Amino acid sequence: MKIFSIILILIILVGCSQLTLEHSDFAWPIETVLDVDDDGFIHESRYSFSTNVKPIFTTEMNDSTSYIDSSVRLIRDTKGYYYITANGFKNVYLFNAVDGKFVLYNKFFISEFSLDLPAFNQRKPYIELLDGEEHVVFLNPDGIKGEE
Repeated sequence: MKIFSIILILIILVGCSQLTLEHSDFAWPIETVLDVDDDGFIHESRYSFSTNVKPIFTTEMNDSTSYIDSSVRLIRDTKGYYYITANGFKNVYLFNAVDGKFVLYNKFFISEFSLDLPAFNQRKPYIELLDGEEHVVFLNPDGIKGEE
């Protein structure tokens, strides 16, 4: 009976182990520019993605209506983190998808002066932030390259 119990426990433990697919790459190859709708949401049908960005604009601009007629820059890195910024922002916001919500993972202060024409590029293992044609910084979930 002891042997049967041990075998049964081992079968249960093996059956309950979590399947993990390693060496996954969640990166989007290029940034996505998404217009904010009248309700403060952005939608990306290609990735079946949508979220409310009003709280980011309220935090960044101290104005609950600043999202109107705006668009956001969004890119996803290899680990699955989402980088978001917009014209007039001084920060880049890093979010992680958790239980159907975006949870702020990190916030990167970029400059006292707001970004005029922000853009993201995938530069593995970093995300490059540009302002117009000018390189600004390299980012990863831990921080700004050179400040880690």
